[in-house]
Amino acid sequence: METNQPLRLFIVCFLIHSLTSSSSLSTKNITTDKNALLALKTCITHDPNTLLAKNWSTSTSVCNWIGVTCGVRHRRVTALNISYLGLIGTIPPQLGNLSFLVLLAINDNNFYGSLPYELARLRRLKYINFNYNQLSGNVPSSIFNISSLQELRLKHNRLSSMVNVSCGGPNLMSLDLSENSLEGEIPSFISECKQLQFLNLTINNFRGGIPKYIGNLTKLKTLSIGLNKLEGEIPKELGNLVELERLILLDNVLLTGQIPSLLFNISSLWQINFSNNSLTGDLPHNMCSHHRRSVLKALQLTRNQIMGTIPYHLWQCKELTIVSLSYNQFSGHIPRNIGNLTKLEGLALGANNIIGRYLIESINNIQ
Repeated sequence: METNQPLRLFIVCFLIHSLTSSSSLSTKNITTDKNALLALKTCITHDPNTLLAKNWSTSTSVCNWIGVTCGVRHRRVTALNISYLGLIGTIPPQLGNLSFLVLLAINDNNFYGSLPYELARLRRLKYINFNYNQLSGNVPSSIFNISSLQELRLKHNRLSSMVNVSCGGPNLMSLDLSENSLEGEIPSFISECKQLQFLNLTINNFRGGIPKYIGNLTKLKTLSIGLNKLEGEIPKELGNLVELERLILLDNVLLTGQIPSLLFNISSLWQINFSNNSLTGDLPHNMCSHHRRSVLKALQLTRNQIMGTIPYHLWQCKELTIVSLSYNQFSGHIPRNIGNLTKLEGLALGANNIIGRYLIESINNIQ
């Protein structure tokens, strides 16, 4: 019986790994880079446009191969970008031999299998983009120990766990683990990533509460942890994120309690999306108050259990383009000054207990 294709692929990649590792004591040079890339080529089972099959040839310089960039000084491979090529295959451990690599991008293909821990040998690596593939298994803890790493993108794969991870890379600024199958509580190693500006954990199976330590990541500009199974209250410590611009916590149906008023003291915050949760209480009354300038553009609170009147100061948020408060328990009147929101493009107030003699007049004033 003929050996199936995945097994043949594994055997070939294993043999290549064994042969190349036997020469690990030799000086690394452009030939080392070439062998690493040829190992990757061997592990690709489908190249729909035959770009690598035709272009990655031993008769031409590696530096002229499609998707490959070499440094001017050392003539070593510094960037590998083979995104959007429709490739199917696995990632071989030999990529860990590209010791001058700064950028590694294979996003928007169909790579599958596990991430090799050998990638941690890439001590110059700053950018990893593996978005939109079929990678599975653990996120190797070793990757987070690359001290030069600034950006790690693993969005839309099939990764299931993170074991013994610590944020050893002091320069990590962007971490995207969204659209995977990660479980358990939000991993504690994130508390060590003090330089984080972008954190996206949306669409996973994270449980438990939102950790208070996230409030210590004071350089965060985007925090997106929606569409999980989080519970409990929104910690007031998030109000310490003084540079935050986007806060997205939608679709955590067990998220309860009142929205912390400290969030509305963050002057850089322009998007708040807490829709489809179980938030209660009144809206804070310091929203866009007259004593400070607000850049708030989008306030999305649809399908919660928020009650009370809509704060008067909300209608002083001159930059608002989207206000979505429907399916709550708001009451009271709509103030006339809603008509001053000249940038408003979307307004949803339905399924509440709101009445207002100025509602029609105000909406007619919105350009």
